[in-house]
Amino acid sequence: MEKHINIVAAFQIGLSIFNLLIAFLIFTVLKLVGGFVDDVNATTVLSIIADVLAVVFIVISVPGILAGMGLYKRKEWARILTLILSVIEIFSFPFGTAIGIYSIWALIQPETVAAFGESRESSF
Repeated sequence: MEKHINIVAAFQIGLSIFNLLIAFLIFTVLKLVGGFVDDVNATTVLSIIADVLAVVFIVISVPGILAGMGLYKRKEWARILTLILSVIEIFSFPFGTAIGIYSIWALIQPETVAAFGESRESSF
């Protein structure tokens, strides 16, 4: 199960980085379009939307990166956080759904739970 835990960690980090890239792309496009619009109100609205969407994507992405790093270190809190994030990711079709289902499957296996229990006991 060690291999599956590492794959889940990589998927979590990868999906979060992908979300950060999407946030950057949306932010850049909306700001660029706002610069070409002659209406001041439209520019303001596009700027606000760009800022809000960028913040939302960043807030969604940071826990995934932290969870992935925690999984590599076999931290129990990271397993729980990844399970929560995986349930949310199921609604992000198609990649999030596949990653979410695989992550849940991998992290609820008895061997995985035992691996995180052993790392907790050895850290004392």
